[in-house]
Amino acid sequence: MKDDKGHSMQPEDTPELRELYAGFEKLSLMPLWTQLGDLMPVHPKSNAVPHVWKWADLLPLAEKSGELVPVGRGGERRALGLANPGLAPNAYISPTLWAAIQYLGPRETAPEHRHSQNAFRFVVEGEGVWTVVDGDPVRMSRGDLLLTPGWRFHGHHNDTDQPMAWIDGLDIPFSRQNDVGFFEFGSDRVTDYATPNFSRGERLWAYPGLRPLSGLQDTVSSPLAAFRWEFTDRALTEQLLLEDEGQPATFGPGHAGIRYVNPTTGGDVMPTIRCEFHRLREGTETPVRQEVGSTVFQVFEGRGAVVLNGELRKLEKGDMFVAPSWIPWSLQAETQFDLFRFSDAPIMERLGFMRTKVAGQ
Repeated sequence: MKDDKGHSMQPEDTPELRELYAGFEKLSLMPLWTQLGDLMPVHPKSNAVPHVWKWADLLPLAEKSGELVPVGRGGERRALGLANPGLAPNAYISPTLWAAIQYLGPRETAPEHRHSQNAFRFVVEGEGVWTVVDGDPVRMSRGDLLLTPGWRFHGHHNDTDQPMAWIDGLDIPFSRQNDVGFFEFGSDRVTDYATPNFSRGERLWAYPGLRPLSGLQDTVSSPLAAFRWEFTDRALTEQLLLEDEGQPATFGPGHAGIRYVNPTTGGDVMPTIRCEFHRLREGTETPVRQEVGSTVFQVFEGRGAVVLNGELRKLEKGDMFVAPSWIPWSLQAETQFDLFRFSDAPIMERLGFMRTKVAGQ
């Protein structure tokens, strides 16, 4: 390592110095002066790398897994973790986040369990599965965000003759690194096989600006477990219509976005994961952004591209990509471009580490 004038900051190699270092090793000590560049870099340098997964590659493998791998106790879920090449051998998409494609075959049931880790599901296509969260059956349909906050019993059942796939997102790496994980088996089936169009949680909480008097205590995670596509789509459509009417754009010309929120606090839906949805008009390009923390996108509809650390990658429906901490990224819309996004921003903001840099600002 060198100082700001290019001078070496390491001592001269001598027999005495080697003997000193041997003493360090014997007592499990590591001198700071040999590691400063790794421990305190001038900006974040994640071991994770920017990466794109193509839905056209992922879905056939999930389908093949459905033919060969059963769902039940032991494996629990037929889920394929997206393993960042820079974080091998762990199946982490980033140092704080885990993402997977989960696949449930016709008439199958994934048994109930619960864990400390917070989880969500986002459906890019398909319907017919209900996730049962603490005994409340929640319909899963295209464009829906479904929540399973930490330590809630949950299982899934497919009520149709067609398979279904979706993405899971969890804070598994963050939980594992900080040794906070617990896990418990529940019923070998699910506690309620009903198939209501709206869950009990939605019937209480899914009315904008209205709160049940029985739920006046704030909760750390959203009590609303389902955020429906029809409302997301309408919110994004209205933002762009307001822009046409002369209102300031949300992020920039042709770019609408929403954040899913906990109705008891107005904050993030879960304490460790932020969920958003973005819509770009055809031909829109976003400015280059750099952010502390990691972010993951899945294309919901349309065609476009992401520029990750200067490399352009084409994207279409279902494709996913990760931007690790402080990696520059931007989006380009070939057609109208709809993308679901999740990140570890609540952790970074709560701990005071968040920093954002936007080109031109």
